[in-house]
Amino acid sequence: MVLSKIAEEARKTVITTVKGADDVLSALRSAVKNQIIGILKDVSDIATASLDAVTDVIKGAVSSASEVGSTVTNVVKDAVSAAINAVSEVGGDVLTATRKAVRGAVAGAAEAGGDVAEAAVTAVESAVDTAGKLGADTADAAREAAMAAVRAADEVGDEVGKSVRDALLSAASLPKDIIESVVKGSDKK
Repeated sequence: MVLSKIAEEARKTVITTVKGADDVLSALRSAVKNQIIGILKDVSDIATASLDAVTDVIKGAVSSASEVGSTVTNVVKDAVSAAINAVSEVGGDVLTATRKAVRGAVAGAAEAGGDVAEAAVTAVESAVDTAGKLGADTADAAREAAMAAVRAADEVGDEVGKSVRDALLSAASLPKDIIESVVKGSDKK
């Protein structure tokens, strides 16, 4: 896979910001949040189309995991949370941000060669937790996040899609009825 221009710029920014930082994950959260706020403030209308940048920023951040001395899972957790908070801060839709951030996390994990299924579960957990703290309905957040994880995984490949479905279904921390509904509705015929 080739990173988009925005994803590559985000990856470089995260690496530059985080290298030498005492608290790598805190520096990562700040870098991701600042990137997204900067992009969205440049766009006069924070519509769904402009939120596509969230996917790219998260993909770039997650793909930098090994270069910043962290695990893909830790980067996913903090980057997804920072992205959703950033979108909320500039008045964007939290559920759309949830979907875009999870999609970027799964794509970034695949790009980094990480465990995509583990990253997908972490991304969904982080998205649901953050969206809930921002006042969004957690059931809606879980549905959006799980659908995004499955779709992004399917784009990587059938085997990755299957492993992400299995991991989401096995995650005790996620609402089983919603995850089952998403997986059942997304199974390839």
